[in-house]
Amino acid sequence: MTAAQLPFILNYRLPGVRWAAVVVVVLATSIALGARTQGLPDNALADRIVVEKGLRRLSLYCKSRLLKTYKIALGRNPQGPKQREGDGRTPEGVYVIDARKRDSAFHRALHISYPNAQDRRRARGQGVPPGSDIMIHGLPNGMGAIGKAHVLRDWTEGCIAVTDEEIDEIWRIVRNGTRIEIKP
Repeated sequence: MTAAQLPFILNYRLPGVRWAAVVVVVLATSIALGARTQGLPDNALADRIVVEKGLRRLSLYCKSRLLKTYKIALGRNPQGPKQREGDGRTPEGVYVIDARKRDSAFHRALHISYPNAQDRRRARGQGVPPGSDIMIHGLPNGMGAIGKAHVLRDWTEGCIAVTDEEIDEIWRIVRNGTRIEIKP
């Protein structure tokens, strides 16, 4: 905005709208957006992720200090570790974040290094494919308005789901190579 535009904007009137109401809405929105990342400084970096499937919780840590927790949705068949492709289960074990996917069918995704060597051996012994493409991701593209209601049921094919705002925050503070422990 230029200095010449300022008087026009300050004097502009929206029909039926009081400027006090507009100011309240703008301030409330600013506060709400700021609250999403409250407690996480811009330079925060997580060095460990812990997923507790039974509690439907993902926690981020830095040097053993808890940074933040998130409520999550899991695979549609969450009991027990992933056994094979298509079983709807979320894996259990120790992995790393090994890639990022901006062009996902979901609002951003962090790829988990499943299957590891142990997962491959187990699947090979059972004569089944182990599955792949397990990620921490946001909501399906275009469905972000669902927000936190997505945790009312487990709905993924084996991934770990958070809201779009939460995956944006996780994306910012988790680097490739970060250890992720997925517990029952």
